[in-house]
Amino acid sequence: MTVQADTGAAPAGLARRLAAFLYEGVLLFGVIFFTGFLYSVLTRQQHAMQGRTGLGVFLFIVLGVYFVGFWTHSGQTLAMKTWHLRVVDAAGQPLHASRALVRYLLGWLWFLPALVSVWALELHGGGAIFGSLLAGMLAYLLIARLHPQRQFLHDTISGSRIVTQLPRRS
Repeated sequence: MTVQADTGAAPAGLARRLAAFLYEGVLLFGVIFFTGFLYSVLTRQQHAMQGRTGLGVFLFIVLGVYFVGFWTHSGQTLAMKTWHLRVVDAAGQPLHASRALVRYLLGWLWFLPALVSVWALELHGGGAIFGSLLAGMLAYLLIARLHPQRQFLHDTISGSRIVTQLPRRS
């Protein structure tokens, strides 16, 4: 499938992007579940705490392949297609693999401050960790509200943007 450039495409609204973000989480549950199962079978994992670091690295790589693959092939993950969103570069062109990889790596900025605070404060309770992650995500959203086109920090830095891609009427 060839994606045509659309430099005049409207920037996607925050509500639509957040809805796609939540839906992506639901879809990724299956990907993560299958990946964890595959890892445990391949490594003959006997205990949940065994091989946690290896599992984390494996999940990171699989998620990277998932996102970079979709973004470079069609510009849309399954959730983005459902919510009529497409990721493009600043000129409206599809992302190349290198830009998609940078976008994936920078996308972890959503969670990085919260994860660092959990580690630095040695938080162990589920409520404290959830609260820290929620606060970090809300701060990241507030930063997007300051951008003229409401783009997220990782899109601004990586030179990508999310646009609305409504279906064409025949």
